[in-house]
Amino acid sequence: MDWHHLGCPAGGDGAPRVEKRCEQGGMKLLCAALLAAGLLGTAVRAKERDDGRPRTCFFELLSSRDNKFCRGDLEVVYPELGDVGCTYIPECNQYRQRVSREWSSPRVRYARADKSKKYVLVMVDPDAPSRADPRNRFWRHWLVADIRGTDLRAGTPKGRVLTEYVRPAPPPRSGYHRYQLRLYEQPAHEAVALSAEEQRTPGAWSLERFVERFRLGSAVASTQFLTKHHGD
Repeated sequence: MDWHHLGCPAGGDGAPRVEKRCEQGGMKLLCAALLAAGLLGTAVRAKERDDGRPRTCFFELLSSRDNKFCRGDLEVVYPELGDVGCTYIPECNQYRQRVSREWSSPRVRYARADKSKKYVLVMVDPDAPSRADPRNRFWRHWLVADIRGTDLRAGTPKGRVLTEYVRPAPPPRSGYHRYQLRLYEQPAHEAVALSAEEQRTPGAWSLERFVERFRLGSAVASTQFLTKHHGD
């Protein structure tokens, strides 16, 4: 089914993305019903088929349980896929493998960022080594402090990197993992840093304690995507 014909188009910037709002007009109620049912997905153009015709694949929105984490319109953009916020990474076109082995850090954009403020970006896996047994939560995949609001608006979260970006790489047969991105407003004149103990390992990280230590408060925006080992 072509969702574009239902009045729920893919996004701009030259890349497809999940639309979190449907267009105004006669199809608005239909779009809302599809969103509520968890059926609305985004078409992604994959490689051509053997007969030369284009092949289309879809990635789905998260279940209502996981969708609740997504708030504030934080965009996480990977090549070809566009904004993956609140979606499952599709298996087609080796997208799961490319997220885990090929693509570097995504563009992260927050259009509501205050130009006069700084922010802290956190990316963690709360399902390490699996969602059923998360004894190593929160596994730290990326941590950047001192990000200027102007850079967040542009989708280039430059700042002081405390943990270099590590690609999502769920272990085989561990099921889907959530990769959560949280954006915090950094208090003025607060020097955010990792302790020596935290620097030793990215696993079993106390995110809550880190947030409390630097008075970061609640995340101003958050989103997540789910993926699993590409061979599963």
